[in-house]
Amino acid sequence: MRPVIYFLLAVILCTAACQPQGFTPKPRGFFRVDFPKKEYRLFNEPGYPYSFEYPVYANIVKDTLFFDAKAENPWWINVEFPEFNSKVYMSYKVVGQQNSLDKLINDAFKLTYKHTLKADGIDEVEINTPNNVHGLFYQVGGNAASAKQFYATDSIHHYLRGALYFYAPPNADSLAPMQKFLQEDMWHLVNTLKWKAN
Repeated sequence: MRPVIYFLLAVILCTAACQPQGFTPKPRGFFRVDFPKKEYRLFNEPGYPYSFEYPVYANIVKDTLFFDAKAENPWWINVEFPEFNSKVYMSYKVVGQQNSLDKLINDAFKLTYKHTLKADGIDEVEINTPNNVHGLFYQVGGNAASAKQFYATDSIHHYLRGALYFYAPPNADSLAPMQKFLQEDMWHLVNTLKWKAN
């Protein structure tokens, strides 16, 4: 009787061991991005109150609309990155009675900190270049719509604000490599930014 029990037990264990195990999901993967070589060219158009260097894989497009309204002045531009489906919106304002420096800086702060609902944190890095360019570079963590922003000024006449947006869901994990790559370009733009005489 014992051999029969052992035989049945062995058959039961073998058939149980041969049953397929539960489904194990694979970790989520992301597309590989081949980044272009870092090369820059000069934006120094006549009539614009600023100049800077921008990547050769980007395009400068004049911004004519601001939320379906006419742009405040003719010096608003976008630095478009077609390869990454993104752009840096750049708005320029003249510092003066209508736009005091305090108001402009406060507006930049408010626009950046609107992202706190989705942000994990916001780091502020001070901007000070030999070209009389001062300001803050904001690095917004988490799934914020615009993770990289800055404002730059000479504190007297010029004020320039930039914000990077992707035309994709703001998934911080999948956009992180492109954000890091384009952040370097934004810093290069800021470090080469020069004001023109009024």
